[in-house]
Amino acid sequence: MLITIIAGARPNFMKIAPIVHSMQRAKDAGNDIDFRLIHTGQHFDKKMSGDFFDQLGIPEPHANLEAGGGSQAEQTGAIMIRFEQELLANPTDLVLVVGDVTSTMACAITAQKLKIKVAHVEAGIRSDDWTMPEEINRLVTDSITNYFFTTSEVANENLRKSGIEEGRIYFVGNTMIDTLLKNKTRFIAPPIWNEASLSEGGYLVLTLHRPGNVDQEQQLKLLMEEIISNSNSVPIIFPVHPRTAKNLQGLGISAPNLHFIEPLSYLEFNFLVEKAKLVVTDSGGITEETTVMGVPCITLRNNTERPETITIGTNELIGTDPSAIKPAFEKLFKGEWKKGGIPPLWDGKTADRIVDHIIQIFDIKED
Repeated sequence: MLITIIAGARPNFMKIAPIVHSMQRAKDAGNDIDFRLIHTGQHFDKKMSGDFFDQLGIPEPHANLEAGGGSQAEQTGAIMIRFEQELLANPTDLVLVVGDVTSTMACAITAQKLKIKVAHVEAGIRSDDWTMPEEINRLVTDSITNYFFTTSEVANENLRKSGIEEGRIYFVGNTMIDTLLKNKTRFIAPPIWNEASLSEGGYLVLTLHRPGNVDQEQQLKLLMEEIISNSNSVPIIFPVHPRTAKNLQGLGISAPNLHFIEPLSYLEFNFLVEKAKLVVTDSGGITEETTVMGVPCITLRNNTERPETITIGTNELIGTDPSAIKPAFEKLFKGEWKKGGIPPLWDGKTADRIVDHIIQIFDIKED
């Protein structure tokens, strides 16, 4: 059996790495299973994509569709056209997509049009915010998926409510946590660690990239000012996403404790996260990593598709109103942040469960 695995953007690489490794082990054990890895090229910056293949031990993709750049529609169209050509040239038994990026949706549609079954890893998560491109990608992908691999009971229930039969839902856990746990001993200090004389628990990590936070000049300025003024002068390390860097130009935001740095590799970024006093973000995936590492996290969003990071983990959703930052920081510096726990099945064995299910679903025999 041949499985085509899709990777398109930075979060995908952390999610596919353990699946690739698990499939390799299953093949080595004599199972009639193999994979073809396709990089859509949705992210093409070295720090946003290439480093992940090197650091996470992912083999070079069998093909790169080089479909980066352009508007949402242009990128979706380019991926679909090129992926169709890929599938016609290299027939497959199953297309496996992960996450909620444009590549996820585009490749799922293309596969189904060619009558190829689709498996979705991280299925069922919902923010209920249709202004987010990712939410549209999730809804479309799950509406045409055959096999749903989920990270939480909340995701399971979302799928049930949408009419998905129980027999197609597989609660397996979180492959991104597989990658995190496997690589924790390999984290490496980025240059800023020594340059800013950082110490464990003595700095904050900040990431921002959501359009609602970074595309409106006044909103971005107010958020930054509140974060700086309530930071108790501890260093703020801000790996700047390309989208955010463009919008920060001309705002004149600076402070002695604010350090803008280039995007970091996976091992460097998580080194900083693991030792941070606090992470402030508008990302979804980072809140999962902080939950498992027990690091306090503030999410600058009005909704989240990962509620278990709040109900179980160390994350707090405070919204996008800059005035909410001060009380959250005060709670942190008083030492009153919740301890949090780890959600069920976030144990580093998710990829093996996924591969085991695929073997059972397709009744794969040993050679």
